[in-house]
This record gives sequence, structure tokens and C-alpha cells, in this order.
Amino acid sequence: MENYFLVLNAIDVTGKTEKKGNLTYLSWAWAWGELKKKHPDAFYTIYENSEGWFYHTDGKTAWVKTGVTVNGLEHIEYLPVMDYRNNSIPADKITSTDVNKTIQRSLTKAVARHGLGLYIYAGEDLPEDLRSEDEKAFDKKVEDDKKAIISKKDQAILENMVKSKGYAVNEIFPKGLAITGEQYTQALETLKTLKKKGE
Repeated sequence: MENYFLVLNAIDVTGKTEKKGNLTYLSWAWAWGELKKKHPDAFYTIYENSEGWFYHTDGKTAWVKTGVTVNGLEHIEYLPVMDYRNNSIPADKITSTDVNKTIQRSLTKAVARHGLGLYIYAGEDLPEDLRSEDEKAFDKKVEDDKKAIISKKDQAILENMVKSKGYAVNEIFPKGLAITGEQYTQALETLKTLKKKGE
């Protein structure tokens, strides 16, 4: 069976990119169109926060979380909401336009993880000591959130979802709802597709 990654990675993206500052960007619409030509069943996910917003925030800055699924394999991308200089935008200054642009960039990078245009992002993989303080802090925040126990509010969201499906919490979460952020994301996806009890 042909390796789909190699097929996508071999596609020439010349002429479909633009330069902003010292970074190269691939057209989101073109990348998605090319992916769907090869994989019509591909789909993307924009992960909302517990408030239903399309971005996540710690009160200081913000980021988006997106995923692209090809052949049943999802690659997830986290990306800070940044200005034209690629600096994080303060949370109280973020607009819906900023979030929309970041979602498009994040989805394009998630597509690239499947192979399409991946090589144009090689220049962004800088050694840790050459990265900005914002980038380092953001990456640390993402990793910390994955490992930290979710809030009582997020636990309540899970409890309500479980009950809406007709189950008791201990049937789905025998060890309780004190789970990590990474487990929380997986649990949300599982509960969305879980059929109601008795169906």
C-alpha cells in the first residue's frame, strides 16, 4: 500500500506560498483543496474551549488548537494568536480576525504534518535557544496544561455529557474526573461519539 505521506510530501507547492517577515506561509485554501483531491474523506477539527470559544487563553495571551484527520490519523497543531511581527497578542487586544487568521495558519500546519508542504516549515524549527521568550513560554504552557488536572468547571462539563448519554460517571470514569488536560481532550472526543445508553 502506497505511503500517503510520501505522496503528499512530493507535491510541489512552488507558487502557492507567500513571504511575511522571515517566515513562509502556504495558502490554506490551496492546501486544503489539494488534500481533499487526494483524500476526499479528510476532515478538520477546530477545538473549542470550555466556553465554546474558538481559542484558548490563560488571561494573558491566547492560542488555537486544530486537528486534521487523514485516513483515520489525526495530527493536532497548537498555534499562538500572533501579530504581523509574530509576537503574541495580549488577550484583551485579540479580535475575531486575529483568531480566524490563526486558525487558518494552524490548519495549514496540521495539513503539513501529513506531508503537504511540510518542508517549507523547516526554517521554523529553530534550536531552543534561538526561539523567542513568547514561543518558549507558550510551549511550556501547552505542555503544563496537558499534564495538569482539569478544573472543577471542566469536570462538570464531562459529568453533564456523561449524564446526557444516560450513564453514571463511574461507568465511564471509574477512577473519577480528576484527569489531565490531555485526557480531557480525548474524553471530549469519545463522549461526542458515544451512543446513548440502550441504543
